[in-house]
Amino acid sequence: VGIGRPRIDVTLRISGFFRDAFPAAVQMFGAAVQAVAAQEDEDEERNPIRARILREAAALEAQGASAEAARTQAGWRVFGSAPGHYGSGLQPLFDRGDWQSDEDLARAYVDGGAHAYGQGSDGVPAQEALLRRLQTMDVVLQNQDSREHDLLDSNDYYQFQGGMAAAVRHLSGQQPAMYHGDHGNPQAPRVRTLKEEISRVIRSRVVNPKWIDGVKRHGYKGAFEMAATVDYLFGFDATARVVGDHQYAMVADAYVRDAATRRFIQDHNPQALHDILSRLLEAMQRGLWQAPGDYRQQLEDLLLQQEAQMEGRR
Repeated sequence: VGIGRPRIDVTLRISGFFRDAFPAAVQMFGAAVQAVAAQEDEDEERNPIRARILREAAALEAQGASAEAARTQAGWRVFGSAPGHYGSGLQPLFDRGDWQSDEDLARAYVDGGAHAYGQGSDGVPAQEALLRRLQTMDVVLQNQDSREHDLLDSNDYYQFQGGMAAAVRHLSGQQPAMYHGDHGNPQAPRVRTLKEEISRVIRSRVVNPKWIDGVKRHGYKGAFEMAATVDYLFGFDATARVVGDHQYAMVADAYVRDAATRRFIQDHNPQALHDILSRLLEAMQRGLWQAPGDYRQQLEDLLLQQEAQMEGRR
């Protein structure tokens, strides 16, 4: 029985936690790919998965791989970090500012996730296979099954979805379409563009006066949460290119141009204020905040004042 549309070739980049906690789900997905690839009655238009696997297997055989190894490698669709390892590989680059281009981000992303899982493969090194998958991707989607947190609450979101987007952009030469799957209510799932979801989070939480007033009750930790949010916003823009100049300005207005909030952060966690100012200026320097106007000079002046205050406390 046909499904009424062409099949879609899907590649998963799983986290180390998912690998460890749900090995049966990983195997099930791998089995599904193999079952689809075995549908001999479907042509390439209806079943691009089977056609691509057969083509790649033939090419690998021509390069000297055995028929069995070629077929296995061509069928890999689940990738993750090496057994016993976790993360996407991008966070150290952002912590150190040790990157200059999509190529640097793509290299870190591939190095951090180039191991194949599923159907007899349990963390097999598979860099070339992952590169092949990334080069042909059109869409990068990440699902979220809880509304207790959002995309700017953790660095995992930008590392995994943003990292994949940067790798696809570098390897294919095209910006992929990016979506966010909101499964917080399983009875009414919603899929939005990543830009739309980022915009929703910025307006509903990041610059929402009610949220800002709420985190101020937590002193040092509240100021830390503001700085972390700015870090994750920057990370998403550096990788996925989904933040507009007006959104950087909204954050700057709420966190550092608002005198009361800036004073709160300075009083309770001066390092957080330093980090916020530095990250916003880095966004300008890297061309992410493309036309900052008079914000640049104002933030530079505030950073100098803040550094002088921190030095005076030592």
